[in-house]
Amino acid sequence: MNIEQQINSLRDELREHNYKYYVLDQPSITDFEFDMKLKELQKLEAEHPEFYDPASPTLRVGGMVTKNFETVAHEHRMYSLENSYSKEDLEDWEKRIQRILGDVEVEFTCELKYDGASISLTYEEGQLVRAVTRGDGFQGDDVTNNIKTIKSVPLQLKGDFPPKFDIRGEIILTLDGFAKMNQERIEAGEDPYMNPRNTASGSLKLQDSALVAQRPLECLLYSIAGNNLGISSQFEVLEKARSWGFKVPTVAKLCESTEEVMQFADHWDINRHNLPYETDGVVVKVNNIQHQEELGYTAKSPRWAMAYKFKAESATTVLNEITYQVGRTGAITPVANLEPVLLAGTTVKRASLHNADQIAKLDVRVGDTVFVEKGGEIIPKITGVDFTKRSVDSAPTEYISNCPECDTELIRKEGEAQHFCPNDTGCPPQITGRIQHFISRKAMDIEGLGGETVELLFKEGLISNYADLYTLTKEQVIPLERMAEKSAENLVNGVAASKAIPFERVLFALGIRYVGETVAKKLAKAYKNIDALMVASHEELVAVDEIGERIAESVIKFFSEPTNLEIVERLKSYGLQFSLSEEQLENQTDKLKGLTFVVSGVFETISRNDLKKLIEDNGGKVASSISSKTSFVVAGDNMGPSKKTKAESLGVPIISEQEFMGKL
Repeated sequence: MNIEQQINSLRDELREHNYKYYVLDQPSITDFEFDMKLKELQKLEAEHPEFYDPASPTLRVGGMVTKNFETVAHEHRMYSLENSYSKEDLEDWEKRIQRILGDVEVEFTCELKYDGASISLTYEEGQLVRAVTRGDGFQGDDVTNNIKTIKSVPLQLKGDFPPKFDIRGEIILTLDGFAKMNQERIEAGEDPYMNPRNTASGSLKLQDSALVAQRPLECLLYSIAGNNLGISSQFEVLEKARSWGFKVPTVAKLCESTEEVMQFADHWDINRHNLPYETDGVVVKVNNIQHQEELGYTAKSPRWAMAYKFKAESATTVLNEITYQVGRTGAITPVANLEPVLLAGTTVKRASLHNADQIAKLDVRVGDTVFVEKGGEIIPKITGVDFTKRSVDSAPTEYISNCPECDTELIRKEGEAQHFCPNDTGCPPQITGRIQHFISRKAMDIEGLGGETVELLFKEGLISNYADLYTLTKEQVIPLERMAEKSAENLVNGVAASKAIPFERVLFALGIRYVGETVAKKLAKAYKNIDALMVASHEELVAVDEIGERIAESVIKFFSEPTNLEIVERLKSYGLQFSLSEEQLENQTDKLKGLTFVVSGVFETISRNDLKKLIEDNGGKVASSISSKTSFVVAGDNMGPSKKTKAESLGVPIISEQEFMGKL
């Protein structure tokens, strides 16, 4: 056996032992024997660098240092899940599914919802090429070097895997591993970590991968994304992933009704504390992949999946003070400042009280002993008051009448839940809040500029609105606290680079009330440039898909204010993108304007998502279910029989993909 064969033989043997130990939990050799073989391989690789392999087991020890984690766009978006908290929520979800799919049998795959840090792993020809954090769902941080140190993540797959795909999962710390880490920290005189989830998430951003390798992290996988994967169900996804070498928990179950789903959820709500890792609920997915494609997505979540959350943990503590925060839109949020209390693994000191109505409803007062819960086990909230412990001289809470920041009298419009400060041009948190929104990742994504720096720039009188960012010089920024020459240079360069951000994101960045990412895209597509949008009438705006009365009024109000018009003109003069690019305009027409399409089935020459995009790019609207307002149903193979029947009963024309292409 020559050196290359010897090295490859050792690699194969170590991969198999690694798989048996970390994925199957069935070791076949001792730790000492494994370490000896690993050292032998390390020695041979060091002596013969010409046989380097990026998937070698020796890379798991770490040692690579990453100072700045590169931001990478997800090829397939990572959506968040809609939450449910009761059987009624799940039944309502099932009814929504049936309305879209029609009279077909729907199976559900139930899996435990792992409480860790989401990750997307990309494999090409069976090798791990990239690992990216969830980020905002559209883009995340490249943490490949750190992920390669996690023993349950295969660097090289086995079996009949597709040539390229993304697989999604959670990076977790087992409870035993977490306890061992904390014991070591305590013995070393250091503070223990608070909970496994935050510790796992923080581990991914450690700069030295050798430190990551020392942590007992695991990766549990649950879904894949890609093109032409040849997989027909979610349950098959789990089985296939397991056969390729991934660690996929075996507790998943196929259910035929929400009744069975609830039995699964109730069982694990009781037995979750016997698991080796933390879980906060059950993820329920429509099993059939074709059904998933039919159901599609909302702006934030897949319609075919739902997270059923276990009842949140609660605790009691004392409310010391109520303070008031001012948001970028002027909305006032009351905040309960609490006696610190441990809740679901974290120390809670503050909780939202939402608005004046909530304070009145709970009759919550300073000095009260209150019940605190983590809503969805994320955001702390006060759910009630222990009246048996209330002081006899307790006084009802009086909601503030003036802004805590600028002393302007607050207003509350009819039908609005919150009070507002109307001083939008002179109230400091509103000014800095709008600038912070402008620079945020989903908006202008200005590198080198964060929220604290915005506060500092405003405090020093260097900026009073987001247009002022484009006049900043390195010389102005360097004297600021904690600002070195390189940092100042990065900030100024980051602002300049943001001029290339596309129109729809610039529109979102302006901070028009109710205009989120999705609405900004709709408006950009409908009006093509800012000048057309600024003069749009109320009637024209509400005629745009998904633009209602409230959004139309807000857009008109924003562009009626001289200050906003002046800022937009300044931004134009600085070179920001205020119209769709030539490429975007070339791909858009009004050929399908006024027409509503429902897409159903499997297509030969185009994917379902690309077909929907074609409809929207040419002015049409895509609906999820057939109604009297549907203009056409574009039907592929395996169209649901109930959809066909409904279309025929309503007289809606059914066309093939070829006939649809003919319309373009």
